[in-house]
Amino acid sequence: MKLRQVKELIEKSGLDAFLVSSVSNVFYLTGFRSTHAYLVITPDSHHLLTDGRYYEKAKREVTQWDVRLIEGSAIKYIKSFLKDLGVQRVGYEKDKVSCEFRQALKTRGIKWVGLSGFLSYIRAIKSQEEISIMREGVKKSDSIYRKLLEFIKPGMTEMEIRAFIVQEIFKVGASGESFPTIVASGEHSAIPHWETSYYKIEAGKNLLVDMGLIWKGYCTDFTRTIFIGKADDEFKKVYQIVKDAHLFALEKARVGNTLGDVDKTARKYIEKKGYGKLFNHSTGHGVGIDIHEYPRVYYKGKDSKKTIEEGMVFTIEPGIYIPGRFGVRLENIVAIEKGIGQPLSEISLDLIEL
Repeated sequence: MKLRQVKELIEKSGLDAFLVSSVSNVFYLTGFRSTHAYLVITPDSHHLLTDGRYYEKAKREVTQWDVRLIEGSAIKYIKSFLKDLGVQRVGYEKDKVSCEFRQALKTRGIKWVGLSGFLSYIRAIKSQEEISIMREGVKKSDSIYRKLLEFIKPGMTEMEIRAFIVQEIFKVGASGESFPTIVASGEHSAIPHWETSYYKIEAGKNLLVDMGLIWKGYCTDFTRTIFIGKADDEFKKVYQIVKDAHLFALEKARVGNTLGDVDKTARKYIEKKGYGKLFNHSTGHGVGIDIHEYPRVYYKGKDSKKTIEEGMVFTIEPGIYIPGRFGVRLENIVAIEKGIGQPLSEISLDLIEL
């Protein structure tokens, strides 16, 4: 199904072939992960090119593709291979390759056509199998978070908590973090992408944990904000606003609405409550093989007008960040199934005080 869609897209784009070079797109189309593999796809054929480090593995695992051994320079081999195929107009991933790579591809007789986001739309619509894999991954992430709540104690450093999460990620059989885990205590949580430090967490402050793992090649993404001790009234107020904004946005995550509708609903509610200037990022983003994929869930830009479709998977993660004080963010991955957004996590959005 995926490959057929790509071949149709190649023909529609007026190309004779397309060269796939990014790790994530090679994996998406073949299920094979390698740091040195390329796909050459034409309307009538599909080939995987890799070197001696991966060749035998590729032959065993990618049985539906013509697997070729790259000998010597990869660029020279690709050019020679394309000439043998007799293709003239060849597309490549303009947004995934370096300037040096683009320059090296130039060769007489071949017109190279750079395209950005060539597979973005296809990848945005997940199959039931992909959603099932992601749901499995989220279930494992949920189990780690439940253990984490029993582990956290005042006096621990943010990095100790991250280390616990990473250890548990490998214990559940995942491949690793889908991004560097964010553990942010107190005023650090007011910085949306805080880099986890050796700062000790304290009673009487909040703790924001943004974590994810890679399960069968797919990423999870999950954020909760808890309180160490008894939360004060101001924190409870802000927390409730973020929770309500999240739930209002979730109601808009359904087939027929736009991605902009999802973002605007959360954003307008937070603005109404007087915290609009303290919500300084998009409400969400697509997620799958990469932690950030098309589309962006935001009221600005071309993605804002994109109509939500069955099979889309994206995050909902509104937040409020009060400089020097604290930040609150609540994030779930949502899959559009049977027309509506279904959170993959089973963890409650209710405030937890430890």
